[in-house]
Amino acid sequence: MRNSPSVVYIHGFNSSSASLKAQQLRHAWLQLGLPEEQLLIPELHHHPERAVAQLQAAIEQLEQPVLVGSSLGGYYATYLAQQHHLKALLINPAVRPHHLFDGFFTEQENLYSGERWQLTESHLHGLAALEVAPPEDAERFCIWLQSGDETLDYCLAEQYYHGCSVHVEQGGDHGFQRFAEHFPELFAFVGVDASTLQKLDLSAFE
Repeated sequence: MRNSPSVVYIHGFNSSSASLKAQQLRHAWLQLGLPEEQLLIPELHHHPERAVAQLQAAIEQLEQPVLVGSSLGGYYATYLAQQHHLKALLINPAVRPHHLFDGFFTEQENLYSGERWQLTESHLHGLAALEVAPPEDAERFCIWLQSGDETLDYCLAEQYYHGCSVHVEQGGDHGFQRFAEHFPELFAFVGVDASTLQKLDLSAFE
């Protein structure tokens, strides 16, 4: 469906397409009557190279999708948005995650699938290869941060995306509390028209 809004949602580290935010977004998307095939939520491999290849394939399926990335997914989204000149909405995005993981080569477990895997130097090299300069065409980026993020220092993202549309909410957590309450802004950023947005029933997410 040409010219219909399209989105690639990018989940975070050890997360899944079954995560709460991903499922709430899918529910709202269908509630608005948007084409199901225009929302892609890939189940990402734990290795950055494999994950980015999956995301590249998803982007190729759609026409100029908006990227919505959470945590490590925000880091991936930043790289891909710069590469493909796409819009990106980032939720508590990771900044330079290869520095955060340095020295923690421990067994990991996906919170949803139960898959166990080993974090290695190869993962860090893969992440480092995706580091890009802060966005210059800042109007393409919207960043949502919550100061209560217990996993990432929100100030790092606030500094890195300086000049972009950065919104800091006091409190909250890394999962980004009250995500569904922000759907009107999210869908407006994606390009959903005002008449379609009237169908949105936020009470369904209470």
